[in-house]
Amino acid sequence: MQSDPRIFNQEKYLKGVTLSKKKYSQPKEDWDHDHCEFCWNKFAEKDSIPEALHEGFVTEDGNHWVCENCFNDFKESFSWNVANS
Repeated sequence: MQSDPRIFNQEKYLKGVTLSKKKYSQPKEDWDHDHCEFCWNKFAEKDSIPEALHEGFVTEDGNHWVCENCFNDFKESFSWNVANS
């Protein structure tokens, strides 16, 4: 895990957290996208940025998004719990 260039201290705030799979929804009028915490792929609503990811895994507080690829790559090493959404 430590040799993966996508890892840079995310374990400090993502280790053992609960994630839910959700469709991305713009949190504020002036905040139109977020990024995957690992690969930095962009999440946005389909109408605002069509080429972005439109769903993924998000922490309970809505502050941290993880794309499906990174979720699959790190779910075991980060010991994530998945909430039923």
